[in-house]
Amino acid sequence: MTDFTVPERQTLAALLELAIREDLGKTGDVTSLATIPATAIGKAAFVARRPGILAGLPACLRVIERVDPSLKFQSHLNDGQSLASGYWIATVEGTMRSILSAERMALNFLQHLSGIATVTSQYVDAVAGTKAKILDTRKTLPGWRLLEKYAVRMGGGTNHRIGLYDAILIKDNHIAAIRKAAPGNEIEEAVRRCRETQPGLPVEIEVDSLEQLERALASRPEIVLLDNMNLDQLRSSVARRDATAPDVLLEASGGVNFDTVRGIAETGVDRISVGALTHSSPALDIALDYLDT
Repeated sequence: MTDFTVPERQTLAALLELAIREDLGKTGDVTSLATIPATAIGKAAFVARRPGILAGLPACLRVIERVDPSLKFQSHLNDGQSLASGYWIATVEGTMRSILSAERMALNFLQHLSGIATVTSQYVDAVAGTKAKILDTRKTLPGWRLLEKYAVRMGGGTNHRIGLYDAILIKDNHIAAIRKAAPGNEIEEAVRRCRETQPGLPVEIEVDSLEQLERALASRPEIVLLDNMNLDQLRSSVARRDATAPDVLLEASGGVNFDTVRGIAETGVDRISVGALTHSSPALDIALDYLDT
């Protein structure tokens, strides 16, 4: 079974403790405690109700282990695999009280992360045959960022920077903030300052016009972000980059959806960032079915 990285496991541990407190409180699952004998043993299967891409099995396992280490969990698939309706994802066996106490928490992780992986896979499929990579953004739920970005990878996407600390992205508001200090030279000045103060980090700069693009390319960042440009502007940007700075990557953002992403990819850009991967992906329909054994 695919596992999380160490930082992802640490993120999960924190989220899981929050989930335990908000779902079980101080008394536990009062319904199961009242209706099910402590000795009742059972088995249940996590089952896909809709097609999609699986993500979140390591979270599911750790929920089960945290609620009751005596429960037996068996995965039948791996994260990143395609699901058809009716597929068994995993089974859990042990006391029914514990299984029912863990059910919703486990499903919350599985459904949310599989939903992100599924939508990401659809975007990746939509640009197949082009060189464009599909990237996520920082538009994530607080605390969930590493796990949501894990789900993007499981769907075949590529992670953008994790936060404000691991890569430089000079946006329009940064440019506006230094314009008084360097009027007419603000793009070049922004890149210079970043190179000088953070020499080990890659630099990306956002532009929204071809004139800004020319100045950005002359500054030689690693990446130029083409914000809300139409297809003609994107094609012109690719041609200018190819002619003057072929080592600089071009990333398109803004107005990206299933209707537009193929056309954007066909302009020749290298990357397409899609905030919807993490902020708008619907949960994948997955259920826990009791097995009458």
